[in-house]
Amino acid sequence: MKILAFAEQREGKFKKSAYETVSAARTIADQLKAEVTVVVVGEGIAGIAAGLGAYGAEKVLAADDQRFRYYSTTAYARVISEAVNRESAGMVFLPASQMGKDLAPRLGATLSAGIASDCTALAVRDGNIIATRPIYAGKAYIDVTVTSPVKIFTLRPNVFTAAGGGHQTARVEKFTVELSDADLAVRTTGVKVAEGRPDVTEASVVVSGGRGMKGPEHFHLIEKLADALGGAVGASRAVVDAGWRPHDEQVGQTGKTVSPTLYIACGISGAIQHLAGMSSSKYIVAVNKDKDAPIFQVADYGIVGDVFEVLAPLTEEIKKTLGK
Repeated sequence: MKILAFAEQREGKFKKSAYETVSAARTIADQLKAEVTVVVVGEGIAGIAAGLGAYGAEKVLAADDQRFRYYSTTAYARVISEAVNRESAGMVFLPASQMGKDLAPRLGATLSAGIASDCTALAVRDGNIIATRPIYAGKAYIDVTVTSPVKIFTLRPNVFTAAGGGHQTARVEKFTVELSDADLAVRTTGVKVAEGRPDVTEASVVVSGGRGMKGPEHFHLIEKLADALGGAVGASRAVVDAGWRPHDEQVGQTGKTVSPTLYIACGISGAIQHLAGMSSSKYIVAVNKDKDAPIFQVADYGIVGDVFEVLAPLTEEIKKTLGK
């Protein structure tokens, strides 16, 4: 049996989710006595591919081509599906990132494969993988199995541990796929990367603000706390809908799902739509003046108080503690 894992990279650097995906594949493979092959798609990536051995990859198929410099749904899906067929892989692991969420359905259709999406846990039982995933907008979790010959699993970022540190070097093989014009019908000509704070889906610390901030002019308190912790700035849907913050900061059911080590919710009541996007955070801290706010039901630590009285002193104490 073989497991194929897709390692996502951008600009020649692996995303954190790439290491998590490969590590999860290795963990499952050890229990099933299976082999792990990783496919990497991009330009100038052959040199970094061998490093995935430290996370459990035995072999890496490097689809290194200038046409893969920018992500293409059709081209990337073609490469991965060809890799699955070449390796006769029975399982495919992808990150449940924006790219992974885009790729998985197309791969599922191409390979006639069932998909367990946004998995938060994987276990092996009687030779089958039991995947745990959220349902009902995160209000509940369900255990599922995939019964198709080829099984696809997308893994929620920041949930699975990237167990690196090994000394193994993966065997890297050049992987060439003949692409048709249809595979490259849509081409990206350039990408503008936002500068500054990390993206909320990648950050280990996220500080989010809600309507309790009372206006965009007060979000500097959120920004200063996030900067002190080296984290990202998030926002509730109400804040984004009001035009206070950009949509790429929105956390929730209709925004981005985050799973940081630390999530600080400031002036956020905790509507179910918001909880669906952040409830899997390892530690949740809530600051709200309403002691009955739903956010306190999921918070590990809660501060009942006015954000305008709490955030500035909290930021200063954190700076002192961290020596900033």
